[in-house]
Amino acid sequence: MVTATSPADRSTARGAEGPGRTAAPRRPRGRLRRNAAPYMHLAPALAAVVLTTVYPLVAALVNSFRHWRLNESRTPGAFVGLDQYARALRDDTFLNSVVVTTRFTVISVVLSVGLGLAIALLLNRRGRLTGLTKALLILPFAVAPALKGFSWRFMLNPDHGVYDKMLGTVLPFTRDVDWLGDEFWAQIVLVLTEVWGWAPLIALMLLGGLASVPREVHEAARVDGCGAWDRFRHITFPLLRPLLLIVIFLKAVFSIKLFDQVVTITGGGPGRATETLNFYAYAQGFTFLDIGYASAVSWILVLALGVLATCYLIAMNRQEER
Repeated sequence: MVTATSPADRSTARGAEGPGRTAAPRRPRGRLRRNAAPYMHLAPALAAVVLTTVYPLVAALVNSFRHWRLNESRTPGAFVGLDQYARALRDDTFLNSVVVTTRFTVISVVLSVGLGLAIALLLNRRGRLTGLTKALLILPFAVAPALKGFSWRFMLNPDHGVYDKMLGTVLPFTRDVDWLGDEFWAQIVLVLTEVWGWAPLIALMLLGGLASVPREVHEAARVDGCGAWDRFRHITFPLLRPLLLIVIFLKAVFSIKLFDQVVTITGGGPGRATETLNFYAYAQGFTFLDIGYASAVSWILVLALGVLATCYLIAMNRQEER
């Protein structure tokens, strides 16, 4: 049975709590849990990033300011400031690796993006084999870089290489070419392996951009008398420019970090003709055991990539402002 309470009884009950005392507000536990849930889900990924990326970068930065050779001591030595970085700028071998990396990056980016764009324009037409061709384009990029390097090295072997025999048959003047023993041709081989793997992937990326271009615009331009080149210059290329900037940036980053093919194909040779900056840092750390100097070279590479990323962001911001 429900009994009614008078206002006096309710005031008496509130007075029993004591003068000046109010009921404690309830904490919104449900809201806190909802706000913390996304961070809890991201915690494993953030921990992996910290352990595999942030910590090694910080450790390498600290080691770059110390003298540390593993054949002398297992622990870092004395603090030497910027001596390791100054040593790199005075080292002709380091400067050679910078030149090799820059030259390789420029040539491979130009060829990969140019060939990828050409393939994308050719496949942007509907046909029976277009779908199958698009599916096959991803295969070169799907091959592991180390496997790609060993395959090219075997096929260019002057004694029993498939590519060497084919080129010698079709182009007789190449029979005496030592593809991996000549400085010029060794660099060309590295560029070709990179273009072979990246051009098809870039073509697929640009095909996605071409698919977003309205066909009505091209039809209207064709009716107005614009040729294929004018349509590409005034319609297709401007609309693809943001995507091209992304593609060029990604390709440049991977070219600067080139390592696997250098190890598996040329080993940095002949001489130091194909010794990239990444391979040079590896050799200093794991061949000559100079951890301090290798850390400094690695951070120079990180700074170079940071400058490249900054240039990319500036270019994208200018593109959005237009």
